[in-house]
Amino acid sequence: MKLKSTALLLTAFALMLMLPAAGLAQKKPGKWKKLTDGKSFKGWKIAEPNVNSWKLEDGAFVAQGPRSHLYYVGDDKPFVNFELQLEVMTGPVSNGGIYIHTAWQETGFPKAGYEIQVNQSHGDWRKSGSIYGVNDVKEVHVKDNEWYKYNIIVEGKHIIVKLNDKVVNDWTEEPNRQPGKDYTRILSSGTFGLQAHDPKSVVKYKNIQVRRLD
Repeated sequence: MKLKSTALLLTAFALMLMLPAAGLAQKKPGKWKKLTDGKSFKGWKIAEPNVNSWKLEDGAFVAQGPRSHLYYVGDDKPFVNFELQLEVMTGPVSNGGIYIHTAWQETGFPKAGYEIQVNQSHGDWRKSGSIYGVNDVKEVHVKDNEWYKYNIIVEGKHIIVKLNDKVVNDWTEEPNRQPGKDYTRILSSGTFGLQAHDPKSVVKYKNIQVRRLD
């Protein structure tokens, strides 16, 4: 009888140990929140003098002109663990970018965070899905002049990039990675930024939304 009671206690104890892990596994992501209204630049701010590199067209932010960056400046930033989802379209020979864990800058290329490349046919060999200069993608997975879905997932030190629901980049930041001298290419927290690369590039971004994974 004593052995049976001991076994029951041990079984109950084992189940109790399993509960936190099960609860963690069942944790659900937050609700999707739209970061654009399709009618204005509300919640976003254009940096640098080249404000004319950005316009709104058919519900999309359109980047075309000298280098400029458009930052999300909503009160709900910063973001740490999240899934960012948006639709992107590039014109032929166009270059752009989506910045994560970045911060507002008045001028220059964003120093904080990582750039996720947007490029199908531009001369730069780093194509859409690249974590620029860190874990690059050489293959072209989508076409110019077509809308495609872009998902960027960040959890801890892990980044997953999907194009039209296909994983094209899966990378884990080195545990001992240190910020560089000129660019802080490291996961921490921050906001989002979109890039207007040059006058010959036309890149459109729309239906931008995010859900937290904290």
